[in-house]
Order: sequence, then structure tokens, then C-alpha cells
Amino acid sequence: MEKGVYCLVLFHGPCTIKVGALGYLAFPGGWHVYTGSAQGPGGLKRVHRHISLTASRRQTKRWHIDYLLGHPGVTLLSALCAPTTLPLECELAKVIGGVPVRGFGCSDCHCDSHLFYFETDPVNTIMGAMASIGLDPVIATINTKQG
Repeated sequence: MEKGVYCLVLFHGPCTIKVGALGYLAFPGGWHVYTGSAQGPGGLKRVHRHISLTASRRQTKRWHIDYLLGHPGVTLLSALCAPTTLPLECELAKVIGGVPVRGFGCSDCHCDSHLFYFETDPVNTIMGAMASIGLDPVIATINTKQG
């Protein structure tokens, strides 16, 4: 499977969720964007795992994002995937914008966060951020329900 980076676009109302070792985190209602890497042997197939976790809500929680995806009040709206063999996840996290959720999704790097809050739909912002670092994303709409 092709390697790359991706952004998951989530929508939810205000909620508090226990996120592994980070503990309980309060999330304002709106959109959150998670930047992820798919450089391992499965490549962008990792995005399919995130989608299936959202659907079943039962899989083992391995990463911080799994706790959000597994919460019944959180809807995964879309995934923006960009094929690349370059490790651009952290660079994308630096240019994505939004309000960072400190320490989320970045325990294996030196970034402040890989999860960002937006008050409005962030898809165009993500497209621009990806283009700014030379990526050509493809959007997969997962769910059109917001709220």
C-alpha cells in the first residue's frame, strides 16, 4: 500500500474524554483535525483502521486519536490523504493552523501537538497547508453528519 500522510477531520459537541496517559481532556465543540503518518508497511491503509474504529468503537486503543474516534459523540467526517515517501507529518502539523491540543498525538516527536481545534470547517485550510509543503491530497468523505 502507498505511503503518505493524512489528516482526519472530526466533528463533535463539547465533551471530556480520557485519552490514555494524557488523562481527561476537555474538548470544545467544533472541528478537530488530527495529522498522522502512514510511512509504515501498511501505508495509507492505516486510515482504514481509523475508519473501522469509528464504526465499531470496540478496537484496542493504541494511539491518542483512537480515544477520540472511539467516543460515541465524535463523528469522523473526512480523511485527507496525500501520498509521499517523505516524513512530512511534523511539518504538516506545524503549518496546519488551528488551536493545538498540547501533547496530543506527538509522544514520538518534538511537536507541540498533532491535533488542532477549529471553530469552522477546516477542509480548505488543510488543503492549503498540504499544498504549501508540496502535497497533493485526496479527500475521502466518511460522514456528512455534523452534530
